[in-house]
Amino acid sequence: MNVRLRSAAIIAAIVILDRITKLYIQHNFSPWDMKPVIAGFFNIVHAENPGAAFGFLSESTSKWRSLFLVGVSLAVMAIIGTMLFQPGVKKSNILETALALVFGGAAGNMFDRLFRGTVTDFLQFFFGNYEFPSFNAADSAITVGACLLIIDLWQNRGKD
Repeated sequence: MNVRLRSAAIIAAIVILDRITKLYIQHNFSPWDMKPVIAGFFNIVHAENPGAAFGFLSESTSKWRSLFLVGVSLAVMAIIGTMLFQPGVKKSNILETALALVFGGAAGNMFDRLFRGTVTDFLQFFFGNYEFPSFNAADSAITVGACLLIIDLWQNRGKD
């Protein structure tokens, strides 16, 4: 499959999966509803996060918060898009997949910020007494993409 087509398919799949799961949560759970899946470890919740990752800036009441977060998302997407779709530059499959996952995740969360003002999070995990901040499919794609970027950097260290 063409590299650009493969990357575009990954991005589209992430955005579609993110939209479907968020719409499902928004239509089937009231805000802050919780459904235990694995008691004491994993819940499905309906959380609306007006900030960035881990609730960063969520307490801010500034009208500029959304504009700032959308601007950061657009800048990240522009940089990643340039890296991903730059003609003539050979990239490993891991790097291409990583960049596509991060781009798709950023696009999914940016959609929420642009059209809703908040990002819907719904996956909640506990590790003992620690509650990991709720997250969504887009956040998962960004995290997996970042991990793949680290793996690619590690595998290609010392190479041109």
